[in-house]
Amino acid sequence: MLWLVFTTGACNLRCTYCGGSFEPHVVPWRVTYDINKLRHLVENDKDATVIFYGGEPLLNPGFIMRVMDNVKARRFGIQTNGTLVNLLPRDYWSRMDVVLLSIDGREDVTDANRGRGVYRTVVNAFNYLRNTGVGRIIARMTVTELTDIYKDVTQLLSIGFDYVHWQLNVIWTDRWDVKTWADNNYLPGIRKLVDLFLKKAEEGRVLGIVPILGVLSAYLFKPYEGPPCGAGYRAVAVSTDGRVLACPIAVRERWAILGNVNNGFKLMNIRLPERCMKCELRPYCGGRCLYALMEGERYWGKDDIEVVDYITRETIKSILTIAPRIKELTNKGVIRNHELMYDPVLDSTEVIP
Repeated sequence: MLWLVFTTGACNLRCTYCGGSFEPHVVPWRVTYDINKLRHLVENDKDATVIFYGGEPLLNPGFIMRVMDNVKARRFGIQTNGTLVNLLPRDYWSRMDVVLLSIDGREDVTDANRGRGVYRTVVNAFNYLRNTGVGRIIARMTVTELTDIYKDVTQLLSIGFDYVHWQLNVIWTDRWDVKTWADNNYLPGIRKLVDLFLKKAEEGRVLGIVPILGVLSAYLFKPYEGPPCGAGYRAVAVSTDGRVLACPIAVRERWAILGNVNNGFKLMNIRLPERCMKCELRPYCGGRCLYALMEGERYWGKDDIEVVDYITRETIKSILTIAPRIKELTNKGVIRNHELMYDPVLDSTEVIP
């Protein structure tokens, strides 16, 4: 199971789509529970992956070190904005199986969203981490109206990121004309990425584009039971106040509280809405996003939620156009099955943006 462990609710950046730190009364800026309670829960999970989360988790490096020194997990990782990597000693980085660095693609796009100079700082962090012995390094994008998905994803792959995944800036943000942008920009870019993925596969190389890999993996191996991120049924978040949550962004919602570190918790029984159950693309989508399913209409309304569903459907359809050929390539041994078998829960990534 995936454990997203908050180290703090504070952040040192104020990105345009995020707003910065959580209020201390919502997610305290320091951990207030006994770490031994966390250790007991995690060590009961023999397949535990612990990913440090925030806020910006590196604002509390001491807690990260204490967890890594005292809690036995199969894998460790972190989601970080990449600006404070020097705060964690090198030997702890070498024990990380996965590092997700927040970067939105090209330099001008990243800096417009995240602050001047952030792109260069994150690229420098990438180069430093690559030399520390960490496992896979994943680019964690937020896609906004500034994004050219083809240019931004290929830019990050050219830097050397092992994988790239992204989330659309929709539903829990202010409304914008995402439909026009998607038709004119995003969906044509997705089709170009799909063509590029197939071209490289024909050459025997599998690109680490998580949404494409994730959909192909569902097609070839095992469909998704619920949202691919596993929120609530294969993944939980532990807030700094000890609450165990179904989703790391649902820090204010009562429905997301599964329990707490002191008394334990119970996983959710994911029930998809009727529109999802009737959808032929459900095996590849799994309902897309638990938070959107629970809160989407309250934030954006039914019509705009349908726009997001439209973008999801078109994205999946584009990827499925190459699925039969990809299967042929695996049968011929041009690419190998294990290169296409991708479980997003292990990396805390998003298959359906």
